[in-house]
Amino acid sequence: MLAEIITIGDEILIGQIVDTNSAFISKTLNGIGVKVFQITSIQDEEHHILTALEDAKNRADLVIVTGGLGPTKDDVTKETFCKFLDDKLVKNEKVLQNIKHIFKTYVKRVPLPSNLSQALVPSTATILNNIHGTAPGMWMEKENTVFVSMPGVPYEMKYLLTQEVLPRVVKRYNRPHIYHKTLLTYGKGESEIQEHIKDWEEALPNDIKLAYLPSLGRVRLRLSSTGPNEEQLKKAVGAQMDTLHELLVDIAVGYEDETNIQERISALLQSKSQSLSLAESCTGGAIAQEITAVPGASVYFKGSVVPYETHQKVTVLGIDETIIQKNTVVSAQVAKAMATKCVRLFGSDYALATTGIAGPTKGDATDEVGTVYIAIASPKGVFAEKFSFGNLRERVIKKATNKAFEMLLKEILKN
Repeated sequence: MLAEIITIGDEILIGQIVDTNSAFISKTLNGIGVKVFQITSIQDEEHHILTALEDAKNRADLVIVTGGLGPTKDDVTKETFCKFLDDKLVKNEKVLQNIKHIFKTYVKRVPLPSNLSQALVPSTATILNNIHGTAPGMWMEKENTVFVSMPGVPYEMKYLLTQEVLPRVVKRYNRPHIYHKTLLTYGKGESEIQEHIKDWEEALPNDIKLAYLPSLGRVRLRLSSTGPNEEQLKKAVGAQMDTLHELLVDIAVGYEDETNIQERISALLQSKSQSLSLAESCTGGAIAQEITAVPGASVYFKGSVVPYETHQKVTVLGIDETIIQKNTVVSAQVAKAMATKCVRLFGSDYALATTGIAGPTKGDATDEVGTVYIAIASPKGVFAEKFSFGNLRERVIKKATNKAFEMLLKEILKN
């Protein structure tokens, strides 16, 4: 079974918002055996919508459309669907009552005529009740293709997709099972990994596919297979993944959707009743943000400081100013001093510190842009490592963040 996603809205095309809806829809559909083979973003304009719908009809069994359902004149999706389906708009009483309920209960004012107009829907559409908003979802059909139209607001779309759309798709279509399992690795690039596992990769069965998904400082390795029997798929993919994990045991940190490196660090520190603090300069709080995104971080995470300006490393952390003057602010000595002082400041068992030059200018440092020192203080001492992460600011910060987690995990496991 094939599906296509169409997102409607100029705000996506001009980069004003990021299209996160398509990623969620693709992953969710894939989980029930529906393959998404194309995603299209178009203007909220009649001709573009009609062309996209007609093209999708000739390719897909299911077309998911998001956006273009607002109450203003620039939203023309419903009218265009009527033209596409040779239909007309009619007032749906159930949708109208939902609109009035939302305004009375949450908005606390009388809805405007434009708000009430959202109760106008194509007469042949099956209405998908949107309890979180005034624009309903709509299930429509033309020839052998199902079209589903949903609001572009992410939380409204997610509710409608999971609660209204998926049950209908499961009931209507016979679908194969699609199974993915993804190994998370840190510390080696995709070329180095490929060289290490090439014999295993060449021996993979034809029905199991390997994909390399690299990002800055880490690589995800996804095994995928499709077939009629879910248990057999999981068994076959699982056996290959066990072998892959053994081959990459030194850089593997877990499986996607099961754990990640932050969760592993959290679990290890909690199991040891140990704590962590951070002193981030060049990463500017990026490490702390990822740590606190994991539920339960307050059990082991003491806190973080961001002494970004050179002088703040002296006044906030209490680093001896002569260390900076002698070695420069971006140095192993300063990184180690930051980590050591951080342990004392927060009373933590571990501390991680970063100092470097993210760019585009060098600031108070003398090293090249992209130079980063990462230090870790542990119950057994303190050490620092030097890295060169290139000259693109965003890349430097992300690679430094990923490398910091990799180093911290290894240090905790070692101790």
